[in-house]
Amino acid sequence: MKLNAILFILISSLLFFSCSEDNDITTPRNLEEYINANTNRELDEVIACAASEDNNTSLTNIFYYPIEGATEIKYFETESTDVDEKDFSNYRRELLTSSDVFGGKLEKFSRSDSEEAWCIVTFLTNGKLHKSNPIRLKNETSSTIWEEEVTIDQTESTMPKFTWSEFGTTDNAIFFQVISDEDDEFISGTYTYDNYFQFYDTSNVVLNINTVTPENLVVDNTYSFTLMAVSEDNWVNLVIQNQFTAQ
Repeated sequence: MKLNAILFILISSLLFFSCSEDNDITTPRNLEEYINANTNRELDEVIACAASEDNNTSLTNIFYYPIEGATEIKYFETESTDVDEKDFSNYRRELLTSSDVFGGKLEKFSRSDSEEAWCIVTFLTNGKLHKSNPIRLKNETSSTIWEEEVTIDQTESTMPKFTWSEFGTTDNAIFFQVISDEDDEFISGTYTYDNYFQFYDTSNVVLNINTVTPENLVVDNTYSFTLMAVSEDNWVNLVIQNQFTAQ
């Protein structure tokens, strides 16, 4: 099943929910205060980005990679985009519903709000506070383009090479590729600066969320390819999805 279809099903039940009050009084509501309360922890990163839903700019999905052992996953957001995104005192904790993507390899927060803002995702692991870079939500000014067209060269058996167009988007900083099976279970997740990726050749991979080398694809099995073109401020300009049968 395609990612946008899955997201629609998951989000359709949340249409009446937007950012709501988080009543946890034990944790600072302000991101700067939260970081200061965790000075005993090493500060580390969270891989995260955001995309508007296909044909619905009021629905935004904030995707993040929760590394093994992640706890206390939190979402912080500014009141508007007209703030210093590097000043963490501008971010306030909000309560959003989260759900699994690609069998739980990724997760996402679902935001039902047409107003644009900056946001940051955090979580804890043993001895560390992980924080994403600021994500610029552009659901109204630069809504995510959803496409299906991708060139798949299967000259090398079970090693398909994917090449894609940027469909007119011009500020893409990096490309995220996911291979999943017909049940949408995660197989591989990689980042490249190039407009191509071959499974499973990591010669042009600049970031890899695979913890082990993926198993070989199986001839005649159906798989899905998902591509996210991400800007420097972590907004997904373009999503491409297509199914293919391994040869």
